[in-house]
Amino acid sequence: MGISRRDFLWRVGQAGGFSAAFVAMQGLGLMPARALPAPRLDIAPGSGKGIKVAILGGGIAGLVAAYEMKALGFDCTVLEARQRPGGRSWTVRPGDSVVFTDGSVQHCDWQPGHYQNFGPARLPSIHTTILGYCRKFGVAMEVEVNSSRSTMLENDAANGGKALEQRQVVNDTRGHVSELLSKCIAQGALNSELSSEDRDRMMSFLRMYGPLDKAGKYTGSERAGYTRRPGAGNELGTLNQPIDMHTLLDENFWGAIMFEEMFDMQATMFQPVGGMDRIAYAFAKQLGSTVHYGAEVKEIRKTSSGARIVYTKAGVQKFLEADYCLCAMPLSILKKIPNDFSAPVKQVIDQCTYARAYKIAWESRRFWEQDYNIYGGLEFVSQGPDPVWLPSGGMFSERGVLVSGYGFDTASDFDKLPFTQKFDASRASVEKLHPGHGKELEKPVYVNWGMVPFNEGSWIWNYQPGIISYADTGSPAYETLIAADGPIYFVGDHTSHILGWQEGAALSSLRAISMIGERERAKRA
Repeated sequence: MGISRRDFLWRVGQAGGFSAAFVAMQGLGLMPARALPAPRLDIAPGSGKGIKVAILGGGIAGLVAAYEMKALGFDCTVLEARQRPGGRSWTVRPGDSVVFTDGSVQHCDWQPGHYQNFGPARLPSIHTTILGYCRKFGVAMEVEVNSSRSTMLENDAANGGKALEQRQVVNDTRGHVSELLSKCIAQGALNSELSSEDRDRMMSFLRMYGPLDKAGKYTGSERAGYTRRPGAGNELGTLNQPIDMHTLLDENFWGAIMFEEMFDMQATMFQPVGGMDRIAYAFAKQLGSTVHYGAEVKEIRKTSSGARIVYTKAGVQKFLEADYCLCAMPLSILKKIPNDFSAPVKQVIDQCTYARAYKIAWESRRFWEQDYNIYGGLEFVSQGPDPVWLPSGGMFSERGVLVSGYGFDTASDFDKLPFTQKFDASRASVEKLHPGHGKELEKPVYVNWGMVPFNEGSWIWNYQPGIISYADTGSPAYETLIAADGPIYFVGDHTSHILGWQEGAALSSLRAISMIGERERAKRA
């Protein structure tokens, strides 16, 4: 029995991933979807004159809100509990300390100029809103190498545990899938649903995509790399022998090759030169005294005319009266603060759970560049902390900072291990990928967002117990949170469909500002 075009493309995607399905769609003359531009504010300049706004939290959502509302004439005050802007956009440098809620402290003593972004560390080119602010403020940018075909993948149960280059894994997978599909077409399995013209076009595509020889076989390709590279004279080079299909079907290992095909992970990616917090500090420079640091919110109350915020600064209790309140604080913190939110809002906040993402960073000789010719990208292991995330900045210098382990600390009881064992496991992952180099890792720093004061979580995990529902349109919990609760508006990536990204945080604030603008227009009507 034949299959539909939709089923055919679905099976291509199942076997060869998004990239195979995407190119197959192009081969069939279908068009891919495009990213949409960010919405623009439709509020008249000066429309905020005489209106006071309290903005709780100096992360990206709060900073964007303050910047845009000040430009519209609103009288804004940002309360930030930390002594720095940015919230989760946190870059750790030599001399900084990492303090956890349990009182433990780590001191960073890397070489001058080194840093690690323990929060957001990349900016997709499709995130036009946050990149637009970078351009406006003159934040210098460089390419973040999110993927490199030279990076390594490792599985304890495959190839004797010896790591293989991603280029070979990717291209041998393509080759075997192309050969299998070409056999299906040649045997007439798709005749009832694909036209003769489509079959011919697909066969041409597979011969290119594989690439396949004249007999329709995949026998290897220069795309998959060499055991001996070509050189001068008569040195043609020797191709890698293809990895067998049985090994490639081990989804616990090769699923890593699809990471870069996720919509937000596709090239081109960027990062600010010198650290992601350059963006937050650029906002802070524009805002000046609008941002009050060391201001810890203690109560959030509604009044007959707006909102009243109780906070402390330098041990002194203070009060802030405002017409509107934009709450950019994590829900993990909000649930601990006395408030008089509506009952549905309180229920959402009380029931939500936040993920506990972590990163482990090390300083090292740049052996990945100097010994293996790898420049940036992510590497994966089947067991142990991963990915190993190689730096995109400072290339060709002697030393650098890499990440070995970016995941959830609750996985495999990782959270129960002492620091020393966490570091041992992190070092072991590098050793699996690059034997002999684990010993070169020095001065580790571990950040667990579940233990960072004023965050206690990396991003929202669910809105209701047992229901993983990040931002589903129509979800009662999510719809409750994105609506205004009287004079209070909730902003942050958790009120967007771009969870965990600065873009989502920025767009949520622009949306809230538009809602306030509409409310003010209605008052004047």
